[in-house]
Amino acid sequence: MNFTSAHTIIERNIGLLMVLVILVISVGGLVEIVPLYFQKSTTQPVAGLKPYTAIQLAGRDIYVREGCGNCHSQMIRPFRAETERYGHYSVAGEFVYDHPFLWGSKRTGPDLARVGRRYSDEWHRLHLINPRDLVPESNMPAYAWLQNAAVDAAVLPAKMRALRSVGVPYADADIDAAAQSVKGKTEMDALIAYLQGLGLVLRNVK
Repeated sequence: MNFTSAHTIIERNIGLLMVLVILVISVGGLVEIVPLYFQKSTTQPVAGLKPYTAIQLAGRDIYVREGCGNCHSQMIRPFRAETERYGHYSVAGEFVYDHPFLWGSKRTGPDLARVGRRYSDEWHRLHLINPRDLVPESNMPAYAWLQNAAVDAAVLPAKMRALRSVGVPYADADIDAAAQSVKGKTEMDALIAYLQGLGLVLRNVK
């Protein structure tokens, strides 16, 4: 059987063609993905990286729940236009404790990878209550109700135990103190705490 006849058989047999396409894509994907599991740059935390505190973890869940990642990325690409605006480009070692990570590529609003401590807590609070008070051209919806919603403290210990099972180094003391540490905190407090912690490890790295 020559190449031409084999090619004709594959083209005329849709089932065989599908199997071969899936096989090629699978092999190509494995060749690209598997090596990443053995590279320290993608599996080891950058120096100084710490797991989210209980209130930051609660804030991250609110960030995900409210769909903030639909408009804001957390990935600075290694291009001059991006690094001059946002700072050091994003590296995998910053996000090894994120499950799932929230890099994203959609930017209706600015990238938030290095937003931590760029603004005060009060700035974030006002921005969440009514974004247009601070950024007139913003089309971001208001999240005023977050200041009246209490953080669900009861679920935090279980979440932290689950994260510890996949490699996040939470100590028993962290887990035991989680619920008490967010007592009296609102969802807005938690979301602000999460935002204020983003990107601090590489914030001043050139």
